[in-house]
Amino acid sequence: MNSVPDEIVEHILSLLSNARDIAACTCVSKSWKEAVPYIPSLYFPRNSFDGVVRRADADATIGRMIAAAACLEELVIYCPFSSTALASWLALRCRSLRLLELRMDGVADKAAAASDEEYPANELDCIGVVQGLETLKLWGVSLMRPPNWSSFERLRTLEIIGATLRDAALRDTVHACSNLTDLALLGCDGVGAVSIELQRLERCRLDFLGPGNSSLHISSPRLEVLEIQGFSWIRVEQSHRIRRLCIAKNAGRVYKVDMWKPADLEFMSLRGVQWSWNAVSSVLQCASEVQHLVMKIEFCGDFDTLQPFPEIDLVEFFNNHPKLRMFEIHGALFAALCQKNSLKNLDSRFMIPCLEEVVITVRSPLNAEQKLNTLESLLRYSVKLRRMAIRISQMKNCHEAADDFFKEICKFKYMNSKIIQIE
Repeated sequence: MNSVPDEIVEHILSLLSNARDIAACTCVSKSWKEAVPYIPSLYFPRNSFDGVVRRADADATIGRMIAAAACLEELVIYCPFSSTALASWLALRCRSLRLLELRMDGVADKAAAASDEEYPANELDCIGVVQGLETLKLWGVSLMRPPNWSSFERLRTLEIIGATLRDAALRDTVHACSNLTDLALLGCDGVGAVSIELQRLERCRLDFLGPGNSSLHISSPRLEVLEIQGFSWIRVEQSHRIRRLCIAKNAGRVYKVDMWKPADLEFMSLRGVQWSWNAVSSVLQCASEVQHLVMKIEFCGDFDTLQPFPEIDLVEFFNNHPKLRMFEIHGALFAALCQKNSLKNLDSRFMIPCLEEVVITVRSPLNAEQKLNTLESLLRYSVKLRRMAIRISQMKNCHEAADDFFKEICKFKYMNSKIIQIE
């Protein structure tokens, strides 16, 4: 290594980011230690200071390494630290930092709020000095009041994970990051209404906890990917370019989805325990151009009573979705396609032109004959079908018809073994 030029050593060491590895390298030789200022990235894992008793010692070690890295562009800290030390670190490297990722649930001097009106000093205020940030990721923060940020003009990616929020604090935080292209709020709670108006936003992921009836309003003309979970009332303004749409509600109900027809929609997933049928039908009407559709909604109904899906005409459904290539059907929708009149409009002119793969989850052996007829119709009229997977592992088998139905499914597979699979 002594014969390797200093520039090559600096380049090799600049590829390191783990703080333990970098600290070990500084002990090898003087030339290696002198390469530390050129390291662009520092990463402190969760267990970096497991053997350290005093938090001040850990803060001092982190501070020395940040001070030594004069060209630091990326700082990731998962281990516990104090908010006062964080402020000094950020002030020291505010000109060079481009990426900042912090796990805040272990901040030493974070106090609990006495009530919604009385909050401790916001530990995020100090981030405002790093005006050149392009990516900001925060874990376990408490946004009870807006952080004291002016504006992050260069920030393109904002991720907040596992946070407790309030409506006004979230609104002002997003407003301070007006040029975002990527926004992710994951595992968050505490909000009743979320409104996002970002002109450059392209990808948005929102995951909010709890069964509450929270609402979402989003207006972003460049939006291409929208993945949301936890909202009962959803409105997406007309101007957008959505190609991927995922809507889920793991607890509670989805009452309404109001959005304009996306011309470039490629993938759509609808999941949840209970959706209003008006919400389901309105989304399906908007998604006439969809190519990959996942439907995993258990029940319909606007109130506490869980209701099955209404009858769906198979011919009308596929005529309204002519570009569908991949289709994943859960038990409730499949049952709706297997009702008495679901196949009444079938004739020799009908064709499913683009369907290549269909995955069907069967939850009940009831109405077995009609279900088999629907399976046969999907196979017969799908001219490009390459694979049909029938999932029966979750089927309720306590009914005496379950064994007979399973035998019929096996016969169906045997007659079409190159296409049909039983999972």
